Amino acid sequence: MRMRWIAAGALIAAVFAAPSRAQVTLGQIDTFEDGTTQGWGVGAGGSPVPPVNIATGGPAGAGDNFLELTSLGGAGGPGSRLVALNDAQWAGNYLAAGIGTIQMDLNNLGSNDLFIRLLFADPVFGPPTNIAITDAFFVPAGSGWLHATFDVRPSSLITLLGTANNALSNATELRIFHNPAPDFPGPPTGIPPIAATLGVDNIAAVPEPSAAAFLTSSGLALLMRYRFKRARRS
Repeated sequence: MRMRWIAAGALIAAVFAAPSRAQVTLGQIDTFEDGTTQGWGVGAGGSPVPPVNIATGGPAGAGDNFLELTSLGGAGGPGSRLVALNDAQWAGNYLAAGIGTIQMDLNNLGSNDLFIRLLFADPVFGPPTNIAITDAFFVPAGSGWLHATFDVRPSSLITLLGTANNALSNATELRIFHNPAPDFPGPPTGIPPIAATLGVDNIAAVPEPSAAAFLTSSGLALLMRYRFKRARRS
């Protein structure tokens, strides 16, 4: 019995002593030029249509990689809803990092209109205690590439559980999802099923608008352009 307690104590100590995940940083950008999904997935439940890296056809045209998200629609079940999450480089403290907006390029490759939102939540060892989502960005069917800006300041988010400040400062996941209604998962059936294909590229962490205007003149735009080009070369 004593050995069991020792083993359990060692396991708990190891969990809390484990290195922390990568923290979200101002200016980071997912370009998908490395041929991977850069940590974007569908969660523990799995899906018959997980995100995939497409090697050409991004906003820059031929040879520009992008992430493709697909959902099947229907009556529900795995893969029926358009949602992807990242609990790696997009986890962390958005407030401390000074991130005010998240920008990305979106392309609706399907035949149904989409309302794309972002979600921040703080689940660690159980259900989240803080959830906040953004307003929707409308992406019409057959849109071509559009540049989307999501205001992620606490005052601009829709709080579904707890507080937006806590959801941003202790985020363990960032989700991209479709829902015309400002809710997640939302009654009575959660995120609505939809048959959809969405292209996503150049997901970037940017300061709030007033700071962005100042930092653009002092080098942030050059930094992000350099990171984008370096990622494409690699």
